[in-house]
Amino acid sequence: MMTSLALLPAGLRRRLQRWWPEPLVIGRREQLAVAAAALFAIALTGLLTALTLGPAPLLVASMGAAAVLLYTLPSSPLAQPWPLLGGHLVSAAIGVACAQWLPWPWLAAGLAVGLAIFAMIALRCLHPPGGAIALNAVVGGPAVQAMGYGFVGLVLCNALLMLALAWLLNNYLLRRPYPRVLPPPNRHLIRDPAPLARLGIREADMEAALAGFNHLLDISRSDLEQVMTLAEMHAYRRRLGDIRCRDIMSRDVISLRPDTALAEAWRLLRQHKVRALPVVTDAGQVLGMVSLVDFLKRLDGSPQGLRERLARLLSGRAGDSRVAAIMSSTLISVRDDLHLVELVPLFADRGLHHVPVLHDDGTLAGVISQSDLIAALFRDRLSGA
Repeated sequence: MMTSLALLPAGLRRRLQRWWPEPLVIGRREQLAVAAAALFAIALTGLLTALTLGPAPLLVASMGAAAVLLYTLPSSPLAQPWPLLGGHLVSAAIGVACAQWLPWPWLAAGLAVGLAIFAMIALRCLHPPGGAIALNAVVGGPAVQAMGYGFVGLVLCNALLMLALAWLLNNYLLRRPYPRVLPPPNRHLIRDPAPLARLGIREADMEAALAGFNHLLDISRSDLEQVMTLAEMHAYRRRLGDIRCRDIMSRDVISLRPDTALAEAWRLLRQHKVRALPVVTDAGQVLGMVSLVDFLKRLDGSPQGLRERLARLLSGRAGDSRVAAIMSSTLISVRDDLHLVELVPLFADRGLHHVPVLHDDGTLAGVISQSDLIAALFRDRLSGA
């Protein structure tokens, strides 16, 4: 395209170049994967519809457009389950009604699409293929018109199959979550925003910007906020310089073995005045972490008798007295070459206090605490002052 534009006059070439879209940020492997997923979904939907409904038309044309959304933009608000199902059903019903009530196809087609868009926006199920399905109900030919409101059943069957396949293929083949999950509330169950959202651009700023923009964006608000947060992190990383986890981590780490006695683990936590210790194998592979919280989780009940229950736990009278019995095995760890900025979301929004740092072979290299991160960021602020 750009080579052919070079043959045009300079003025015309500059105008046409303004219309040429920016390249899509998607790798070749991802392109092939989403194309294969769409091929499989459409083919299987047609086959299963034929087995379910018999000789009726196999597919409605809008499923091709829906496949584009479901597999290339699965996090889009327009590709979620309710827009997919509600948008198709509402538009199909409106299209059939217009086809039956109006004798002029040109008017029925325009009214069907216009009313479908209005209804989808009102019902919060805007789905671009809905406009196609409303039009298809009017101009789809004798086979579609003969179905009457049975066309809505065909659309429902197609949409349900496409939704099931989108969930299956996105989550297990393409390895990305579908449907889009809303961001979790504040982990402390309070109304304050997450720590990273308290500075910089806030929710009120986002609301004002979107209201002023006054156009529908094909991206969820949470995804937009995430993109902006990532951009801020990249900018801070550029200013901060090349500081890695290995530069700030504690290397002289007290560690435990899975068969270490709970009494010994408790003693080490108190002696070294830390809140968590890593649990490693003899070869240095990290298995988990033991923290003060892990001890408290085993002491269910009222505060009365807490000292006695702790003594029973440490002595083994309350069950298994080894570290393996209480350690947190769901472990979040980082590599020693990870940039310092990447740690901020782990400590700020995930609520972590200690993160094990691993060598390339998975063995323990050190531990980074909140104090280590705060000290590194503080020194950066001083050096930049």
